[in-house]
Parts: sequence; structure tokens; C-alpha cells
Amino acid sequence: AVKQLWGDGDHMAEINDMMAEQEAIRGEKAKSICDLFRDKAVRWQFITLVLVASCMQLIGANVVYFYAYNVFIKAGIPPAQTHYVSLGVGITEILSTVLCSSIIDRFGRRILLWGGYLLMALILVLLEISLLLSDWYVWMPYCSLCLIILFVVVFGVGPAGATISIMVEIFSQSFRPSAFLIVGCINWMGLFVLGMIFPLIV
Repeated sequence: AVKQLWGDGDHMAEINDMMAEQEAIRGEKAKSICDLFRDKAVRWQFITLVLVASCMQLIGANVVYFYAYNVFIKAGIPPAQTHYVSLGVGITEILSTVLCSSIIDRFGRRILLWGGYLLMALILVLLEISLLLSDWYVWMPYCSLCLIILFVVVFGVGPAGATISIMVEIFSQSFRPSAFLIVGCINWMGLFVLGMIFPLIV
């Protein structure tokens, strides 16, 4: 199964790690959320998990998705055609995440996370400038459209793909269900808070 998944080669180190983890958690039940809060052995993993999950909400991806429709309209795309462009953006994100899964081991999680965050911040600055100048230049709304697509590509290749693998890799099997539950709560609460606050900020 490992050869079928990873191709030919010597994968004994990975198999030994799996067997050692299986032996370590033999007979051990899944840990609860309270266990995750109390256990000092996973304190740094828990802090890392909360920080990474919170960053996913604060990097602007959700805001770009919420307001992409307005940018598409301003770029001159007919309202009846905007759902096709939105579908294209969604497909772009899926393809970017697939690309991330094929390059994540080559570049590493840290480079994909930090590099992705820095590129996304730069793209958001350029997007803000292009939106401010969209009334002055006829071609500027198309620039905004390209920046949104580029933002989605960088998000999919970097933080979106790398964050999920970090959650799986930094916890042992017994803590993973609770860790995923916490990440889900942070994501949905973040979406709710951003959805309520951002229009007021605008």
C-alpha cells in the first residue's frame, strides 16, 4: 500500500514510524478536548494549532471571497456571467490545493506557510491599490480580477494545503479528533465574526 501511494523506493523509515505510533497508542482511547487542554506534553502543539487556524481567518481569504462579486461587476463582467467566473475561481483553488499536495514535501510546510502569507499580503496591497484606481483607468478592474485569481492560487498552494497537513502531523492519533474539532470551531467562529464585523469596518 505504501509503494502504491508513494511509488517505488525504500519507505521502511516511514513504516517503522507508523508501527511505533501504532504500538504506542495500542489500547489507548481517543483523548477528549479537556485532555487536550490539560496535557502539558501537547501544549505547544495546541498553541501552534490555534495560531495557524486563527491565521487562516485573518489572512483575508474569506473577505476576498465575500467581495469578489463586486470586483467582477466592476470589471465589466455581466451579472449573469459572474457565477461562471466564481466557479472558475473555485476550480482554481481546487487545482492549487492539488498542486500543493505534490510540492509540499519538496519545499516544506514552513516555506509554503510563510511564503504564502507574505505573497498574499503583497497581493492584497496591490488589490487595494487597483480597487482605488479602478475609476481612473479602464483596464484597472481587469487587473483587480487577475489579482483575485492570483490570490486564490497562492492561498491554495500555500496556507490552505499546508495548514491541514500540520494539524494531522503534530498530534498523535489519540489527540487528532479533538484537534480537528477545535480547528472546526475556530474556523466557523472566525467566519461568523468576520462576516459580522467586516461590513462595519468597510
